[in-house]
Amino acid sequence: MSGGVTGVDRLARVRTPLTWLYAPGDRPAVVAKALSSGADVVIVDLEDAVAPHRKAYALDATADLLADAHPVPVHVRVHSPHDIPTLAPLPGLCGLRVPKVTHATDIHRIAGLAPGLPLYPLLENALALEHAYAIATAHPAVRGIALGEADLRADLGVREDSGLDWPRGRVVVAARAAALPPPAQSVHPDIGDLDALAAGCARGRAMGFLGRAAIHPRQLPVIERAYLPTPQEVDAAREVVAAAATDQGALALPDGRFVDAAVVEGAHRVLALASRTA
Repeated sequence: MSGGVTGVDRLARVRTPLTWLYAPGDRPAVVAKALSSGADVVIVDLEDAVAPHRKAYALDATADLLADAHPVPVHVRVHSPHDIPTLAPLPGLCGLRVPKVTHATDIHRIAGLAPGLPLYPLLENALALEHAYAIATAHPAVRGIALGEADLRADLGVREDSGLDWPRGRVVVAARAAALPPPAQSVHPDIGDLDALAAGCARGRAMGFLGRAAIHPRQLPVIERAYLPTPQEVDAAREVVAAAATDQGALALPDGRFVDAAVVEGAHRVLALASRTA
C-alpha cells in the first residue's frame, strides 16, 4: 500500500477536470483501460452499471484497486452507504459520487462515514431538485453537485430533451450560489453519435456547465474540445485582463465591449481553463 500523498491530496492539485469517465466496478480490465484513457477523473461505478448479483464482487475489486494510489484521480459511485466503510480509508480514493440524494441530512450521514473525503451528490428526482441548494451547502465535504438525468427523466416523465432545461439550469444556479464549481453534464448514452454529443456539449456549455461525464473513451476528446476555450475566446480574455491591469475601474475596450469586475473575473477563468491549471 502506498504511503505519503493520498488520493485526496492529489485531487487538490489536479487540473480543472473536463472529462469524467465511468467504468463498471465489476470489470477490472475496463477500469484499467479507463485509467489510461486520458480522462481527467475516472469514476468506478458500483451502482447502475453493476448487476445486483455482482455488487459484492465489484466492491471487493474496487477495494483492491484503491489499495494503491493512481496518477489519475479515482472516484467511486457507491451503490449503498454500506459500501463506504470499506472504501473510505483507502489511499487511492479521491472522492465519492453519492446517488439518489434528496435531503441535506443524506449528506451529513455520508460525511460521517467518510471523514475528509470530497463528496459529489447526484440529484436524480424532483425532490432533490427542490433541495438542490440545501444539498450543495449541507457540508464542507461537498465539492460539487450534478444531475443524474436517466433517473430524473423517469421521475419527471420527460420525453423530450428540452424538458430537462429547467432542471439543468437549476443545478447550475445552485452550484454557483453555493460557491461550488460549475457542474459537469450527465452522460450522453449513445456512444456512436459523436455529433449529437458535441451538439449537446455546446448547449451545456451555453447553460453554464463545465465538462461532461462519459461512458466510453471515444467520447473524451469530443467533450474536451467542446469545453476548452477557442483561440478567439482566449485572445479576448487576454485583452480584458491586460486592460484591467492598467485601469482598475469599469472601462470600454476599443471594440466597444464594456469591462467591469465580473467580466475580468470571467476572463481569468477562461485563461485558467485554457491552461488547465486552475
